[in-house]
Amino acid sequence: MVVTLQVLCYSAILAFIFSFLAGFARLSRWRPLRWAAGAVVEFFRGTSLLVQLYWLYFALPVLAGIHLPSDLVGILAFTFNYGSYGSEVVRSAILAVPRGQHEAGIALNMTPAQRMRSIILPQAFRIMLPSFGNLLIEMLKGTALLSLIFIPEMTNNIIQMRNTVGHTPQLLGLLLVGYFVIGYLLTRIMRRVESRFGAGRTAV
Repeated sequence: MVVTLQVLCYSAILAFIFSFLAGFARLSRWRPLRWAAGAVVEFFRGTSLLVQLYWLYFALPVLAGIHLPSDLVGILAFTFNYGSYGSEVVRSAILAVPRGQHEAGIALNMTPAQRMRSIILPQAFRIMLPSFGNLLIEMLKGTALLSLIFIPEMTNNIIQMRNTVGHTPQLLGLLLVGYFVIGYLLTRIMRRVESRFGAGRTAV
């Protein structure tokens, strides 16, 4: 469970950062940056997370001679895959802020950066929170795939125990309960955060 939570924590932080970088890039006025960000995002959204894990773990060493630790492979794949979905959350949330808020910033003679920091982002962040919470839960469930590249996380440990002692229904039932408990706690935490920030509400 410790390894699962470590990978989840690192991946969530990096995916959150990547979400904003890619989301802002997709809103850029500079067309090449917008296209490049769009291509990266669509690639990772349009291909299987499992294939991405396999490619980084098995194919990259063959093609480029680069051997990455399995936990780093998991973190990278999760960062770019879930971060790509997160970038759409960021982009759509910013676009959802009413036009009048942009115009109010212009009327106050704010620079684009000041408008984004002081007016747009605080409102957009409240819109993003529920979707980011859902992505975090999806990421937790996705950690089960890490057992396929030999990371000793919860699923891998349970499978190893099953191969050794049997008791398949009991062990897999324990695994289900473990994921449910972690997911429930994360959901409660995210609900508290959403409540704290008034998630889902924007000014009119």
